[in-house]
Amino acid sequence: MDITQFIYADNNATTAVAPEVRDAILPFLAEGFYNPSSMYPPAASVAEKLREARDSIALAFNATDSSEILFTSCATESNNHVIFGAAAANPARKHIITTKVEHPAVLEVCREMERRGYRVTYLPVDRHGRLNISAFVRALEPGKTLLVSIMHANNETGVLFPVADLARITKETDPNILFHTDATQSISKVSVSLSKNGTRNTHAADWRYVDFVSCSGHKFHAPKGVGLLYIRKGARIRPYLLGGHQESGRRGGTENIPYIVGVAKALELAALAHVEANERLAKFQRDFESELLHTLDDVEINGQDAARMGNTTNISCHFVEGEAILYELAEYKICASSGSACTSGSLEPSHVLRAMGVPFTAIHGSTRFSFSRYTTAQDIDKILDVFPKIINRLRAISPFSRENAKDTRGTRE
Repeated sequence: MDITQFIYADNNATTAVAPEVRDAILPFLAEGFYNPSSMYPPAASVAEKLREARDSIALAFNATDSSEILFTSCATESNNHVIFGAAAANPARKHIITTKVEHPAVLEVCREMERRGYRVTYLPVDRHGRLNISAFVRALEPGKTLLVSIMHANNETGVLFPVADLARITKETDPNILFHTDATQSISKVSVSLSKNGTRNTHAADWRYVDFVSCSGHKFHAPKGVGLLYIRKGARIRPYLLGGHQESGRRGGTENIPYIVGVAKALELAALAHVEANERLAKFQRDFESELLHTLDDVEINGQDAARMGNTTNISCHFVEGEAILYELAEYKICASSGSACTSGSLEPSHVLRAMGVPFTAIHGSTRFSFSRYTTAQDIDKILDVFPKIINRLRAISPFSRENAKDTRGTRE
């Protein structure tokens, strides 16, 4: 199979490694193989590259100090580290706040915390995937709430939550409540400033009240197997992985130098390209969704009226199965998904769309298209040519669709 012939529209699941990132990695798979903790000169040069990567990422985040950057294996590990580590360091507090639409890497950990005796508040969202700020404020319990963990951008719909405001409200309510955001889908696409000190980027989101930020490199053209965790200096948290002195004693295990160099390079490239890329992707999104809504009946864009990432379109098609849509798309050499890559093998409807109240007739027929800076106008045109044909063909052979048409005719009569 020649995979180069496929159109890739599943970038929220993973991204292609950028050529510049691959080139940066290769020397550390060859002559730069040394352990950075060793004492001889060749290892010292590798340790210096580790420091440079940490400094580069701290600069990209406008962090106060590069020591606030911790390297992990992925966002799932980072999320686990935050929730379990915060609980271990603050045993008097037993209440956690999150949302019903978080990634399983947060939701499953919260369910485990419930089994351990913690109370967890799962905040609802509205039909467009937006969080109710009043419900959030009411959920905060000064002196009792341990942690707020709310994602920045939803992986299935691209809907953005107002992390800067939520973190500020949290700290104004009780400065000892810790605030975490899983920014896996937004880091590299949105500029953030984690320090109250000035940043050269006037468009950066003010995240000075956020204590922890997690993300995965493979979502922004770095390899799988490397993640980041920002830990604000002074935030009370215990190590999650024990067994070594690495990462200043905060995470045991020899650092993955090739991929750490790669993730730093990927963020550097994103900083150079993201304004232009975001504008182009936002235009793709507007044109793509407008054409789909014009061409197809009985479809809706999930999260359409909310603030969203410009690279993500989640479309629900009534009276058709999402699994069949994906098989048909694959026949046309188009890669898309029905939601989170971590749950796409399940036949259960998306927990995100359930929380949003997507109708029964549409929830099984959702398809997520997610694009990247490597997506072309030709890719978009191909999908627009193929997707309506697939939906119309599947509806024509669907008993559910025929029954719906019969009901509709009866209503009109």
